[in-house]
Amino acid sequence: MNTLLLPVSNLCSIKHISALKVNNSRFRCKSFNVDASSNETEVDTKTVVDNNDSNGSEESGGTVTSKSSAGATSSVEKDLKKVVQKTAATFAPRASTASKNPAVPGSTLYTVFEVQAYASMLVGGALSFNLIFPSNEPDLWRLMGMWSIWMFTIPSLRARDCSKNEKEALNYLFLIVPLLNVTIPFFLKSFALVWSADTVAFFAMYAWKLGWLQKSE
Repeated sequence: MNTLLLPVSNLCSIKHISALKVNNSRFRCKSFNVDASSNETEVDTKTVVDNNDSNGSEESGGTVTSKSSAGATSSVEKDLKKVVQKTAATFAPRASTASKNPAVPGSTLYTVFEVQAYASMLVGGALSFNLIFPSNEPDLWRLMGMWSIWMFTIPSLRARDCSKNEKEALNYLFLIVPLLNVTIPFFLKSFALVWSADTVAFFAMYAWKLGWLQKSE
């Protein structure tokens, strides 16, 4: 039989080549794993960025909605103020001259108007409750007591040189009080009840416009 004999040097070179092939295959597997992990990291990063963008857009959308609703409310309030101011300026008593109002805070005239306003409110309440000039039937005195806040209190306070917020409160009251005085008697015919409702509306409007109930910081 013929026997194939290879030199020792050839056998060593074959072993070296096979070892290099194994190492190359391992290196390729490792590099593939590294590439795959890097791709997964990029995908995760893109997902996080997309989520952040969507959250930011939702927050910005909510902010825009709240701003638009606040703007609509403020516009309605401004329009209402204009209507009330125009109506009160047309029908409410005002100064006969265009000169500066002499009833400035601290003056005697300012105090006279203020005392007259609250005194007429108290006298009107006494007339409405039938404490002054008592009568068993409705009469002119009780009717005047019911309308005293609108006829005497509000005009006296408006005649002063008051602040802008107080002027707005008096303008609102000049329109609200007649509505109360006309509406309430359809349900309950009581002079005292009408005067009480006018008084509550008066102080509630002052508390709202002058910020009496707001906590000082």
